[in-house]
Amino acid sequence: MTKWNRAEIAKSSATIGLACLIAGYYRYSYQGSLLLMSKALLISGGALVAAAIVLGFRDIIAYFTKRSSRLGTNTTILAVAVLGILGLLNFVGLRHHKRFDLTTEKMFTLSDQTQKIVRGLQKDVTVVRFDKRPDQELDDLMAEYKNLSPHFKFQNVDPQEKPEIAQQYGAKRMGEVMVASGPHTEHIEAGMQAKTSEEDITSAILKVTRETVKTVCFVTGHGEKSVASTAEEGYSAVDAGLKKENYETRSVNLVSENSVPSDCSVLVVAGPTQAYFPQETAMIGKYLDDGGKALIEVDPEVDAKQQDPKLDSIFQAWNVNVGKNVVIDASGIGRLFGTGPAIPLVTDYGTSPITSNFTGSMTFFPLARTVSPADKSKTDPDVVELLKTSPRSFTKPKLESRAAYDPKTDTAGPLSLGVAASRSSAGKGARLVVIGDSDFASNQALGQARNGDLFYNTINWLAQDENLISIRPKSATNRRVNLTEGQQKALGWVDLIALPGVVILSGVYIWWKRR
Repeated sequence: MTKWNRAEIAKSSATIGLACLIAGYYRYSYQGSLLLMSKALLISGGALVAAAIVLGFRDIIAYFTKRSSRLGTNTTILAVAVLGILGLLNFVGLRHHKRFDLTTEKMFTLSDQTQKIVRGLQKDVTVVRFDKRPDQELDDLMAEYKNLSPHFKFQNVDPQEKPEIAQQYGAKRMGEVMVASGPHTEHIEAGMQAKTSEEDITSAILKVTRETVKTVCFVTGHGEKSVASTAEEGYSAVDAGLKKENYETRSVNLVSENSVPSDCSVLVVAGPTQAYFPQETAMIGKYLDDGGKALIEVDPEVDAKQQDPKLDSIFQAWNVNVGKNVVIDASGIGRLFGTGPAIPLVTDYGTSPITSNFTGSMTFFPLARTVSPADKSKTDPDVVELLKTSPRSFTKPKLESRAAYDPKTDTAGPLSLGVAASRSSAGKGARLVVIGDSDFASNQALGQARNGDLFYNTINWLAQDENLISIRPKSATNRRVNLTEGQQKALGWVDLIALPGVVILSGVYIWWKRR
């Protein structure tokens, strides 16, 4: 019969005790509550480990007095300390999540607009993607949305496993994404190759959460910019952008309508090239007097086709002075961005919700005229200068090929290119924005710098949708380099001969020096 000594008994007790502790812990983790069997395993395991320490105490002391044991103990303590520090850092990082987006356009950071809209949600919004295959890019994007509001939810659904959910949302094919809130559902995209962008998701959220749809009316009949035109000077991009923000757009002819339609939340006069009839001007004035909201963009008269729109009575009533001039920017800043002196660059903005986020940003205005308060001492209406050019800008009576400042006829900058005015009229808050250029929002210029944000923020302010005033999502800049055939051959010679040759010669030189 084998006789066990104290060391063997202690070792067996420690082994059995550790096994009981592990088994008790796993039972507790799996069951989610500390039941009788789990308690028994944990208590018996603790007792056996304690007994092993008592029985093998002398052997433990003797082990740790050895030099090799001390070194091993120090190594173990150091490893445990490193693991503890890493665990603490991981815990702190989990509790205080911080990401850094180093891309120029902040492509991996949700836009200011999205953050304002999602944080302001007052009702639950659910985004559902129907597909059996994962989409890590969309999952990561949705995780950012979920961090902004408890009202936002996202789920991936395999329509073959859960056809009842697909039927509930009306999904018909793989890859479809639906955004739903209450009874409202918005379909985003369908297709195997299409990607759902932040702009798509945010636009759909607006559509399912807003109870009413406001209409932006564009006046026609006098050569104004057309929302149907896809030409460079057209406004089709503006039309698409407004619809993404859940606005309806329509064109109106004041002569045929005989008044500004009652459903127009905002009236836009975009760069007329012909004079308005007096009765049309009176219609716009009455619309504003009744608490309406309007954006008037007036271009400088640079050629025979550009006529005075005859809107002076409106400007006078609103204490706005529209200059009969062309603004020249001689600072040279525009040349850095491929523009000339006739396209003033604005980096100085007034105190208004429209431009509240524009600090450090730029806007461009192809062929602009001055627009400023007529009498700054008046407080009714409240007129704010929105856009100020550089001190090295000046006005000219007409566009010249080589414009130089003449103190006799010209006005030196900074110059105001646009104003925002507001007043209480008929118990309602009437609002008017006048900008001395319409081309800044054309298809060609809308995507430059902050031009698009300026136009959309103006509409948001006029429509009293201040929660939408923001910086919108940006598209990635195309940074591809196109090489000529000669450049490609030269680069090939560098890759095949020059670089390997430098490495070989460097190796030979080092070998020769050490020889």
